[in-house]
Amino acid sequence: QVQLVESGGGSVQAGGSLRLSCAASGRTFSTSLGWFRQAPGKDREFVAVDTWSSGRTYYADSVKGRFTTSRDNAKNTVYLQMNSLKPEDTAVYYCVAVRGYYSNYDRPESYDYWGQGTQVTVSS
Repeated sequence: QVQLVESGGGSVQAGGSLRLSCAASGRTFSTSLGWFRQAPGKDREFVAVDTWSSGRTYYADSVKGRFTTSRDNAKNTVYLQMNSLKPEDTAVYYCVAVRGYYSNYDRPESYDYWGQGTQVTVSS
């Protein structure tokens, strides 16, 4: 089992920045950690992931160049630095995890563990 706890959400004006944190605990070895988001009335959307197997990081096109995910293995924590925020980035952001090898990194059903979510609101 892997437990995930997000923090760092809040409200910011367009163009501003926020950093989300996700502390992972439990059986965190061989684990890929990433982020999804869900806006009101919309499906969950892939944001970014740091994959364990390849060590590569993937981003959704909508956030590429603005968001950066990083990982501190000593602290079992993954971060999402969000810059140049836009109103359309408003959503509940979820930290996600999956252990071992997997495919379809951009699909929510690929992940076994989800955090409780943290709200990000960007005003124009």
